[in-house]
Parts: sequence; C-alpha cells; structure tokens
Amino acid sequence: MKMSKPLLPNGVFWYRAATPADLARKLAEQVALILRQRLEAAPRASLALSGGSTPILLFKALAQQVLDWQRIDIVQVDERWVEPSHPDSNSAQIREHLLQEGAAVARFHPLYENVASPSAGLGAVCQRLESLSWPLDVVVLGMGNDGHTASLFPDAPELVAAMAEHNCSKLAAITPPNQAQARITLTRSAIAGARNCILHIQGDDKLATLNKALAEPDNWAQMPIRAFLRSGLHIFWSPAK
Repeated sequence: MKMSKPLLPNGVFWYRAATPADLARKLAEQVALILRQRLEAAPRASLALSGGSTPILLFKALAQQVLDWQRIDIVQVDERWVEPSHPDSNSAQIREHLLQEGAAVARFHPLYENVASPSAGLGAVCQRLESLSWPLDVVVLGMGNDGHTASLFPDAPELVAAMAEHNCSKLAAITPPNQAQARITLTRSAIAGARNCILHIQGDDKLATLNKALAEPDNWAQMPIRAFLRSGLHIFWSPAK
C-alpha cells in the first residue's frame, strides 16, 4: 500500500525522493547549501550527525560536496559508549564514510571518552564541546520505530532531565534498559536550539511511526521525537528501496 504525505504542523517542510540514494543526495545538497551560507557570515559552521544505518548514504553524499571543510565542525548527535574500534561505534561510521578525501580536513568532535561510563565521561566531553560556537548550525536527526530520536529513548530513566526545556546542559548520559550499550546524547535544548533541524527517515514503517507521533504531539514522554515536530523542521523521506 502506497503511503501518502503525513498531515504536518504549520511550518514543517516535507521532502520526498524516489530512493534512499536520491534522498541522501538531495539532503546532502541542502546541508551543503546551509553550511556555505553560514560560512559567508561566520568563520566556522557546525553540523551534528546521527548514527545508525540510514545516514551512511548521506555521509557518502556529503563527502562529495564542495565545501571549505577545514572550517566545518562535525559533531555527533549521539554515541554508544563503545571504543571507536567497536563495530557499533557511530564515530567509526563518520570516519569511514564522511571524513574522506576533501572532507577529511573537517574538525571532528567525537562524544566518546575512554572512561568506564558516559556519566563518568560527561564532564570531559562537555568541556571539549565548549570550543564550538553554539547554537549548532545544522542538526540531522533520525528516528526509531519506538519514537526515539538521538539517544532520547522513551524508557531511559534519564529522559525527563534530558528533555527538560530549560535544561541548559548540551549533553546527557543515557542508560536505556532495552539497549545493549549506554549512550551519550545531545539534549532536547541543544537540538531544538539549532539554527536548522532536519529529520532523515526512510521506509513505510518510519512513515507510520511519524504519523503516530503526529497524532499526539504533546506526549513526548512516550515518543520523544514529538518534541521536535514543530515549525522550522525539515523532514526528508523516501521509500526503503
């Protein structure tokens, strides 16, 4: 069954492509345009990227964009608390698929610190990110079928604090009980404060999840993505194949 465009709140923009590869190219071009415009007005520009399988095509497409990469800061939206050599490391994906050729000179700010837990490393990672110019220029989010985004999981005991609108902290340590690893993530305020926020999803299952989230927009505790489905968001979607 072909699924139609969801009924979106005012000020939320929708982009559709025929395939994941086409979507990644379209999104990479949009992100590159935003970064170029920012670099015309500021000495540096920042881009926060999510992990998982969906962004890999985006990383590859971004690496082909002509940008003044040495003036761009790459930040992670979230990270599993595993060493960079671990197969589940989000930073390893960024290094392998984005930080190549011309893009290799971008300044990368990984969220992992070589200590036992995200709570133990939180202070050091926060201190490193203070060197960035805030708010972030572009944040690209993903979404799970449970309605989580970044590592803001519905069942995480730290969710309420990480989602507090007046929480000025940029990062939170997260220990979702149904996930294999503990996480570190940008907080709601750090994401919502970005100059440009983008949701990158594909497949009918994600479209169904989005429609479910839109049906109860205020209940972010059940589906944290709801907190970001607001004016100014750009949603990029394609079928899974």
